[in-house]
Amino acid sequence: MTSVLLVYPFFRGSRDRSRFRFPPLGPAYVAAALREAGHAVELLDCTFLGRDEALETALAAKAEVVGLYAMATLTRDCLWLARRLRGHCGLLVAGGPAPTCDPAAFLGAFDVVVRGEGEQSMCEVVAAYEAGSDVIALPAPRPLATDLDAIAFPARELLPNERYIAFGRKKYGYAITTVMSTRGCPFDCEFCSNVLFGGSYRERSPGNVVDEIEEALALGYDRISFADDVFTLNRRRVVAVCDEIARRGLRFAWECLGRVDSLDFATARLMKDAGCFRIFFGIESGNDEILRLMNKQITTRQAGEAVRAAHAAGLEVGAFFILYYPGETDDTVLDTLRFAGSLPLDYLGLTMPYPLPGTALAERLGERRAREWRQEGGLLLNQTLTFEAGVSATKMRFAIVKGHVQFEMKRRLGRLAPVALKVFGGPTDRLLRRLR
Repeated sequence: MTSVLLVYPFFRGSRDRSRFRFPPLGPAYVAAALREAGHAVELLDCTFLGRDEALETALAAKAEVVGLYAMATLTRDCLWLARRLRGHCGLLVAGGPAPTCDPAAFLGAFDVVVRGEGEQSMCEVVAAYEAGSDVIALPAPRPLATDLDAIAFPARELLPNERYIAFGRKKYGYAITTVMSTRGCPFDCEFCSNVLFGGSYRERSPGNVVDEIEEALALGYDRISFADDVFTLNRRRVVAVCDEIARRGLRFAWECLGRVDSLDFATARLMKDAGCFRIFFGIESGNDEILRLMNKQITTRQAGEAVRAAHAAGLEVGAFFILYYPGETDDTVLDTLRFAGSLPLDYLGLTMPYPLPGTALAERLGERRAREWRQEGGLLLNQTLTFEAGVSATKMRFAIVKGHVQFEMKRRLGRLAPVALKVFGGPTDRLLRRLR
């Protein structure tokens, strides 16, 4: 039996204002697979720890194999920990989206870099280490799992559930955790990094999904957030999951991410009846030309219809937009802000573009994509410009703040909102155009 420590190196920065905080499913899935294979596994989730405390805890585990999870936003902290853990374990392994996209960035700091879906690969790496065999530094990605029902549920009991529950109830008034009912997305948006699942789309059976939901709720969580890239993609499956929830007499609230071309009023109403309280859409732009540039394969008309259908069904609706996407102008950005303001939204997410490694956008930008992600910005923003954009980070941040202010005016001022928006909108439109 080999002792394994898996680490999720997420540290909340002092400028972190995100409302989203969920337990890491990826490392928990790998932990479950390793435990099923007979290994002794610990999972160190650093979400509620400082760096020094996390390092001390990791060293105290004295694990033979240590695996660190990395995505773009975690890479610096992942490498920081790796440098301090090297030499204190028999094998140091990197996995997750960032090592999958750019393994060369991790090979110097780690003994092994695992790419792609991690459960089978990590089990094979640990088995080779246990047998005393040579462990390949960059093993080939394993074939994607075809039967998702056969994959062990994430080892949630290894996570700091009490901390997540306390955080959620203080932050939102309820405790929420994630369940992934599908893996992957069949679409190919230019900016999207779907490297772990390789552009696949695979579903779990409704019974298997609801079994895991019951297990998660039994830990003390009140609500579920489906972590699927597109929960609503297959209407028949959505209906089957909702029917299974009803058949078991479960009453809990849940949220999901949907595509605007895969939701109508009837489906939204069915979801509402099964406990769905909120849906998020990645709309990304309010200009059809920019949507085509992004390869979103949706239109603003579809976006408006889906948002209004979800709202009419009684769901809270959130939408995400990218401002100053490469190829945009001030006019198209203002189109997006006006479009977002026209929708009955309860939550608005505005962000700079992020050309992540392995995406078509990163390839298009080439050497213009230079900087790594790091925490920047002031009180309202925790974003950084990671490429040569042609416009400044200041201009992007101004557009984001402008959008949020207009959104809050519409929500809070009632009948006074149109006048306030006119007074605020004109001058800030002109100022935005002047900024460089």
